[in-house]
Parts: sequence; structure tokens; C-alpha cells
Amino acid sequence: MCREDARERSHRLRAVFNALRWLVKTGAHWRMMPNDLPPWPVVYQQTWRWIGAGCFEIMVEDLRSLLREFAERKPQPTAMVVDSRTLQSTPESGARAGYDGAKRRKGAKVHAAVDTLGNLLASHVAAANEQDRAQVDKLAEAVQQITGDHVELAYVDQGYTGETADSAAARHGIQLEVVKHTEAKRGFVLLPRRWVVERSFAWAPRFRRLARDYERLSQTLAAFHYFAFACLMLSRIFKILN
Repeated sequence: MCREDARERSHRLRAVFNALRWLVKTGAHWRMMPNDLPPWPVVYQQTWRWIGAGCFEIMVEDLRSLLREFAERKPQPTAMVVDSRTLQSTPESGARAGYDGAKRRKGAKVHAAVDTLGNLLASHVAAANEQDRAQVDKLAEAVQQITGDHVELAYVDQGYTGETADSAAARHGIQLEVVKHTEAKRGFVLLPRRWVVERSFAWAPRFRRLARDYERLSQTLAAFHYFAFACLMLSRIFKILN
């Protein structure tokens, strides 16, 4: 990866970052990059360098710690909220799509864990037909690696019930707490703790590239979620400091 002051660099990294932000925010095609931004091949190549180096995940981790300190919380959380959202597939992503019977939608599921403030901890993408409880092991492992084994409790919905999910979480020192409806549901019901991750999922489609699964590779879709949350966190930090 070239240094910012390298001779062969003709476009500033800040300009490339802004171009990627425009792309993910508007949901446009790569080749529709405006002329006042760096050329799309430059942005595309640099984006894959960032994805390969895990830059967006590192940004999210650092920004989350800052936001927690601003909220007078410890840098690393001890509890998290886990859920998934299903994205409709497109011709680009159809080859890896699955059918979600509950949502009656063919596409991909974005599985995410957030802290109790709604800040992203870990995320990964799977086909929509894969069960939520089967993803607990991968999410729990990622979260504990990021937080240094600080997380002890995870709030989940009834899709995570069963011995499989409990034992997968327990292997990483996490206890699952299923938040259930206490009575018959009519219309929208705000559930304790679970509303936090639902709000985080509501933030994501503000970046229109994440409204559907437009990516050929699941790795790209996951990386763009980290990128979007990094942008959201930067905006919140800017408001706090100003």
C-alpha cells in the first residue's frame, strides 16, 4: 500500500475515502462516479486494499471506544445485542442467495452484534436460509477477539433458542438471554434491549448501497456495513465535539 506522500499517488486518500462514501451513500454504480471525485478504478482498487487490511473494522473498533468514553462507559462492553437482517438479492448476488421463509425473501442475512449503545461490534454475511442460531459461534468468537473476552451476556430473540446456540455462546464465555414477548403482540411492540440492534439495522439502509444486496461477494457487503457504521460514528463524534 502506497504512503500518502508517495510520488506515484496522484489522488489524496481523503478524496478516495470521500468517493467511497459517496458510492455507498447513494447506492450508485462504480462507473457513475462524478468527475469531481477520483476515477472509479482508483477508488475501487484502494477500497479493496482497505478491505484486505481490515481498515474498516479497525475504524469501527476505535470509534466505538471513543463513543463509549464520551457516554461515560468502559471502552469494552460486557453485554451485547445480537440479531440479523435479510437483504433482497439482486442479479449480482443471486448466486449465493438463500430463501428466508420467515421474511419470504430471497437474499442474504447480515448477522450483527452491537453493544448496548447500538455501536457495531462484529458482523458477517450468510445466505438467508441459514439459521440465526448457527451463526452464534462465529459472532461470539469475533466479539471476544475484538473486546478481549470482556462480553459476558448477549440479548437475543427467540430465533436463538436451543442447546446449539447456548453451547456455542458458552464456549466463548457468553450467556444468552432470550428477550421474549410477554403477551400477545398487536402492532409494533418495543422490546427491552432488543430495540437497540433494531435501531442499528434501521441506520444501515440510510446508505442506499446497503438497502439490497448489490454485491457479487459477501465479503464486500460485510465490509460496506463496517464502512457505513464508521461513517455514522464519525458523524456522532463530530456532533459531540462541536
